[in-house]
Amino acid sequence: MSRPVALVTGASIGIGREMVLQLAQDGHDLVLVARSEDKLKELAGEIRQKYGASGTVISSDLGKPGSAQALYDAVKARGIAVDVLVNNAGFGLKGRFVKLSLAEQQEMIQLNITTLTELCWLFGRDMATRGQGRILNVGSIASFEPGPEFAVYSATKAYVLSFSEAIDAELRGQGVNVTTLCPGAVLTNFHDRANNDSKLLLATAMTAPPVARAGLKAMFAKRPVVIPGLINWIAAFAVRLTPRRLVTKVSYLMIGKSPA
Repeated sequence: MSRPVALVTGASIGIGREMVLQLAQDGHDLVLVARSEDKLKELAGEIRQKYGASGTVISSDLGKPGSAQALYDAVKARGIAVDVLVNNAGFGLKGRFVKLSLAEQQEMIQLNITTLTELCWLFGRDMATRGQGRILNVGSIASFEPGPEFAVYSATKAYVLSFSEAIDAELRGQGVNVTTLCPGAVLTNFHDRANNDSKLLLATAMTAPPVARAGLKAMFAKRPVVIPGLINWIAAFAVRLTPRRLVTKVSYLMIGKSPA
């Protein structure tokens, strides 16, 4: 009997890498997608040696227009049917909206929203046709609140949550479930890329393994949303009961202001 196949974007480091290891251990073969081909090849060797799982390496910059279709075509050309799609690739930038590079923020929107949406459409159609499949989209605790200093990032993650909940409702009747993983701060290279030095935010940070485990467990249990960590869950719940203006002020306090 063939092993199910999971495709993980942003697979080379952080939460994505942990998901790859856990999926391989649970009996999946993998399609590994990220920009760093060397790291992907190393990871493919690791899961083969430890778990007997195959790892198909596809190096791709998903922050570029057209990358989702190119990835889908590459997978189809290899004759691979994807049972699990994990949209983990994404990045954030800390700073005042008008001070940050517009080009970098547009790339963030492309990766966090456009590519994710296109991959859900491309692979989701195949899953619906087969009558089974699972999608895990990585959102954030920022999905629930506006984020001064992370204005565009927070907005992209709000989209991920709303979009994922909607298509989960649409696809469940066709045997496909969609889960959104909404972690708080996680000790990965995300904060280096984002130039985030917010001490209050990082004080609550979790490590990648339990976050990855929570996301996969929720996906296989067909839960629409999962928020790892009690503090993060309380924060997300409290947002629903708090005036938006106050939520924004508290968020600003947690993240810390950049110079004007």
